[in-house]
Amino acid sequence: MILSRLPVILSLTSLVVAQNCTLQFDGRVPADLAALDFDAPNDIFSESFVIGQGLTFSKALRLLPVGAGSLFDLDAGAEPVEVLISDDSIFNNQVGFRRAELIPASNNGADASTQGVKTLHFSVLKDVVRPLNLSHEYQLAFLESADFSTNQFVLKTGTILGQNTADPDTLQLFGSVNDGQLLFSTAFTPGTFHNFALKLDFNALTTQVFFSRGEDALVSVTDALQNDVSGQGQFHFGLLKKPVGGVGDITKNGFQPAGINEGITYGGIFQEDSADGCISLTP
Repeated sequence: MILSRLPVILSLTSLVVAQNCTLQFDGRVPADLAALDFDAPNDIFSESFVIGQGLTFSKALRLLPVGAGSLFDLDAGAEPVEVLISDDSIFNNQVGFRRAELIPASNNGADASTQGVKTLHFSVLKDVVRPLNLSHEYQLAFLESADFSTNQFVLKTGTILGQNTADPDTLQLFGSVNDGQLLFSTAFTPGTFHNFALKLDFNALTTQVFFSRGEDALVSVTDALQNDVSGQGQFHFGLLKKPVGGVGDITKNGFQPAGINEGITYGGIFQEDSADGCISLTP
């Protein structure tokens, strides 16, 4: 079920069919890289955050063949990357969470990726061999403000804490945590990539959502919705698994089962400058 307006018809003068927009950052993984390459400084993702104490990204990432790529991976010759969590995925003594997340290398919290008008692209794919435990809430992609006080948007799945989640097997894109607005929702279908593009206007404080599955071109599924995206910060792509039964500070308490072996595959992570209206709908 999609909780939004029907696809919005936009002028082709403000959109492009093929990707030729100026990139702010590119998180697509070249085919000649291995998981070990992410344990050292690189031009794609931070080698330090976010990973459990004593772990390295080579133990939390799995690279897939190029042919298994998402919409914007295939023409770029990029390989999808799966982010994995285990019992040891405890970051910064947050014993209530299990988490591992990729942050673009150039995204330091005060850079231009959170200024002007930018469109963030990413795709997510289920791992049926390492399924999520949908009795928990998961954050799959989010922007965390520079002062760590809020998320300006967050893509979630599973049983959302504090809500009556009718179908946990759903992707739910929320706006600013301060408002709790649901921007878009769709079934999390196995066997296909779910492609998102978020047009983030850091001047007008709006978010517009584009979406497709598989190799279909992106289409607009919302208008530019009011959403407080101020506060700059960093983009996270991975698994932040919240506990169940926690009270108070859930980063430090609540139940997490033993034997966690879960993953989500990401592809087509990049951000383009949309100040002139440029948004890529297809490669």
